[in-house]
Amino acid sequence: MIWEFEWLYAIQKIHSPRLDRIMVFVTGLANHGELWIALGLILLCFVRTRRMGAGVLLSIALGYVTGNLLLKNIFARSRPCWLRPEVPLLVPVPGDYSFPSGHTLVSFEGAFSVFRGNRKWGIGAMALAALIAFSRLYLFVHFPTDILGGLVLAMGNAWAGEQIIKRGIKGSVQNT
Repeated sequence: MIWEFEWLYAIQKIHSPRLDRIMVFVTGLANHGELWIALGLILLCFVRTRRMGAGVLLSIALGYVTGNLLLKNIFARSRPCWLRPEVPLLVPVPGDYSFPSGHTLVSFEGAFSVFRGNRKWGIGAMALAALIAFSRLYLFVHFPTDILGGLVLAMGNAWAGEQIIKRGIKGSVQNT
């Protein structure tokens, strides 16, 4: 954990008033997953992107169960801001556990699902997800391994969601 605090303190050195405002805004994009859920719902509305939208929403649902309900409570990891309260926060102190990062999890689930459906759109989604993940470090509310855990779990959930959709489509075609 020592190296993780070293990274977090190194990131604290790049703070500026303008960057602070940007990072608070960026992190807010993934609060409760609204942006990614809205994206999934919009994609679901069009035949051409329906499968991608289903993938986004299914992977987010899987992430909520695996990340927020299970892993956060199993690991019960304290947040850096809880352990070092002397570091001033720009956002309210989160009340749930730290591992895995839920913002990173939901953002990369959405981004991976979009990327698998449309690489051009996916690159933009991945860049946004990476920026959201970095904002969690910048704001001192997650450790680097929380971000890594969210990223890895997101890849698995996006893949699993895609597999469920593929099997569901095959099953519905065979039943007709």
